[in-house]
Amino acid sequence: MAAAQRGDGVAFDELVRRHTNTMYRVAYRILADAAEAEDAVQEAWVAAWRSLRHFRNEAAPTTWLYRVVTNAALAQVRRRKPTVPIDTSDESMNHLIPDDGTGNPEGHAVRSEEADLVHRAIATLEPSQRVPLVLREFEGMSYEEIAEVLEVNTAALRSRLHRARLALLTRLEEMRRG
Repeated sequence: MAAAQRGDGVAFDELVRRHTNTMYRVAYRILADAAEAEDAVQEAWVAAWRSLRHFRNEAAPTTWLYRVVTNAALAQVRRRKPTVPIDTSDESMNHLIPDDGTGNPEGHAVRSEEADLVHRAIATLEPSQRVPLVLREFEGMSYEEIAEVLEVNTAALRSRLHRARLALLTRLEEMRRG
């Protein structure tokens, strides 16, 4: 990071190589659209390059990059209509769905249907709720890291996550009913 801040293009290229996949994953989970996620990542790298000299090592470089890509993805959200459903082939949130413990195909099918339902419900959340949920549940970030990315205190973050989880439960109930 220090070399990139001094204008070393090779060092910046290394940052891009190391972090593009993670940035894409975050953008995709926020935007639920591959092309928009790619655009957001490109915008994030341009913004990172332009503001690199302002990075003061108060945050970890990865936290700073999460903030940059989250801001780019949210800018994409503001430029478009409501989101489309997210890709339900990702099973990284299956821990939110109870395991029937049998390991049988029927149980797996039910679990897969539940995962699809959870993913579709998350896609309906407002970005202010979806982003912290994605960073916590998909990326496994700590409350402190997420608060830093979103530039809020941990109490505010915990409140957002609580509201997001309640909204998610409400959406799941609505979707199951009808």
